[in-house]
Amino acid sequence: VDLAEVSLLNKLIRTSLVESSHCVEVLQRDPSSPLFSVKSFEELPLKKELLQGVYIMGFNRPSKIQEMALPIMLAYPPQNLIAQSQSGTGKTAAFVLAMLSRVNATEKYPQCLCLAPTYELALQIGCVIENIGRFCADVKVTYAVRGNTVLQGTRLEEQIVIGTPGTMLDWCFKRRLIDMKKVKLFVLDEADIMMDTQGLCCQSMRVQRALPKACQMLLFSATFKETVRAFAMQIISNPVVIKLRKDELTLSNIRQYYFKCRSREEKYRALCNIYGSITIGQAMIFCQTRRSADWLSVEMSQDGHQVAILTAELTVAQRANVIQRFRDGKEKVLIATNVCARGIDVQQVTVVVNFTLPTGQKNQPDFETYLHRIGRTGRFGKKGIAFSMVESQNLELVKMIEEHFQTKIKQLDPDNMDELEKLEN
Repeated sequence: VDLAEVSLLNKLIRTSLVESSHCVEVLQRDPSSPLFSVKSFEELPLKKELLQGVYIMGFNRPSKIQEMALPIMLAYPPQNLIAQSQSGTGKTAAFVLAMLSRVNATEKYPQCLCLAPTYELALQIGCVIENIGRFCADVKVTYAVRGNTVLQGTRLEEQIVIGTPGTMLDWCFKRRLIDMKKVKLFVLDEADIMMDTQGLCCQSMRVQRALPKACQMLLFSATFKETVRAFAMQIISNPVVIKLRKDELTLSNIRQYYFKCRSREEKYRALCNIYGSITIGQAMIFCQTRRSADWLSVEMSQDGHQVAILTAELTVAQRANVIQRFRDGKEKVLIATNVCARGIDVQQVTVVVNFTLPTGQKNQPDFETYLHRIGRTGRFGKKGIAFSMVESQNLELVKMIEEHFQTKIKQLDPDNMDELEKLEN
């Protein structure tokens, strides 16, 4: 699953903001830029129509990234900003407020451009604009995306244009639908995904370089690798840089165990023993293949478990629906391949099971996938339990994982109910 799909999935399933426990870092570039933060939306220079929209969206107070970023985005004279923040921290709402604040509703031409890496992500941003801006009657949005055919010579009257780099490039230069000299604000969202996708980086730069010097530039990225940082600094002059470090997954609050099993049937018996011995709120079970996930789903359903299955064959919207049902408690067990090992936070998950240990090339452990899998439990400082079902020939993998993470994975007897029951104490 590529980064764009993961990002879209998170946008679809996150109904509330993720509050990071880490501090916001501000790296100052422009000495004239404000460095204050806000604790309420009323402290910001927002029109009452926008405040209404914010509260309708369910935002009662700014998130950490919004506290620092919004005063910079809304400052006068306009300030350039580079912001790194994980998905779900409210960055889309932040730059949407900036766009809706900068436009002049009485002027009927494009004034704000926003680039996103995919069609679906562009539409998601548009949904946020339409929700927050629902009381701004004269502000309109259009989409520079595939399928939205606009004839050459058409005069665009929408003040905000959201699109993908290729189509936006076509609208700006080939069709000349947008007067670049009149653009006040440029937003580049998901910069790390742009850089990961061939061609999008160059197309984005071509659009950006045609904008006037006075145009405010806002760049957002979930990660801030050196390549992203260098790209951001190359296209944005004198920016303020805001970093909100991602929560690091940790194994310190996750108890890890493994069962030595000879077959998938023996693995299933061990799984049934887990259910018979400890109280489980909700569980995620990871399989290496779709076939294994399908088999396990049938077995568990026949034994009366409420089971959902999540694999790469589903569309992003279908996956989002499966995860939302699981979060709502409609199913107690989510069986998944690696498609959702990352970025899916379900706070009720108390147990994670590796039905098969994740491996990479040459049958070596995939340490990163293991970390992200078992990191689905023990979220936000809570205690969690992770079980792994291990074939006899793969016991060496357990030792390698222990050495890599400097952790202990205790062996359990699949048929020893007494030892399992002690786990609750």
